[in-house]
Amino acid sequence: MNKAKLINEIFTENNIETVPVFGYELLREVLIPDLLGKDAAEILYWAGKKLARKYPLKSYEEAVHFFQEAGWGQLTLKSEKKNEQEFELEGPIVTKRLSKKEECFFQLEAGFLAQQIEHQKNVVSEGYEQPKKRGGKVQFTIKWDSKDSSPY
Repeated sequence: MNKAKLINEIFTENNIETVPVFGYELLREVLIPDLLGKDAAEILYWAGKKLARKYPLKSYEEAVHFFQEAGWGQLTLKSEKKNEQEFELEGPIVTKRLSKKEECFFQLEAGFLAQQIEHQKNVVSEGYEQPKKRGGKVQFTIKWDSKDSSPY
């Protein structure tokens, strides 16, 4: 059984939160940055891209579902231009992460989104995050060059 199907079955069968928020935050905000050090944001961006290659999604709707199931928050497409899309991520976990004094980043999600767009449009894509602490949201800008086809 492939990994994507196994994960989907786990979520479908249980349909409940299986990880306490504290456990998620402990890993995401404490352990991973300690292990990765000053390069944590960059490594997480590339980890997000790799994760997206393992779980390619066919549509925006699948990405919304994936974000919800992963506990990353509610993803919304805000605008789309010729070579750019803007997304917004919000939800209780996002607001809580942004409210802390310590720096937090959403590079895992930015890399994941960039790679999904790369896969769907068959062009090399890059993602950028813009945390909005006051609003408790994160904005992602995904850009691509239509002439630069993806190797994936």
